[in-house]
Amino acid sequence: MSNPTKVLYTATATAKGGREGHIHSSDGVLDFDLKVPKELGGPGGHGSNPEQLFAAGYAACFEGAVRYVAREKKVALKEASVTGHVGIGPRDPAGFAIAVKLEVSLPGIDRAVAQELVDVAHRDICPYSHATRGNVDVQISLV
Repeated sequence: MSNPTKVLYTATATAKGGREGHIHSSDGVLDFDLKVPKELGGPGGHGSNPEQLFAAGYAACFEGAVRYVAREKKVALKEASVTGHVGIGPRDPAGFAIAVKLEVSLPGIDRAVAQELVDVAHRDICPYSHATRGNVDVQISLV
């Protein structure tokens, strides 16, 4: 396990009511209801869920890590995007687990160079990748 040598920013959010509850961040930017998706036996409808939030957070963080690596390697990225997919399901012997797929789009970048950017971002830079390593199946593909 590797912890930050110095914490530069701390996000704070509160959840109340679990998967059918409400979340809000300390700065008020996030303030919305959560709904259990129909696929998990819930009503679905207007509201997010922990898997959507994790997918959005990981995708944004990973794209930032790829851009960081590109700057360090002097690779000009005009466009980049990362789509995160976070699945949830039962695990053995009990409980639930998540699986992550990240689809990285780096148009106009040579495929070998793009793959190197993604590999370095995942291995060395992205804190979400560090946090999930060894705990969550993370698949990353260039699209």
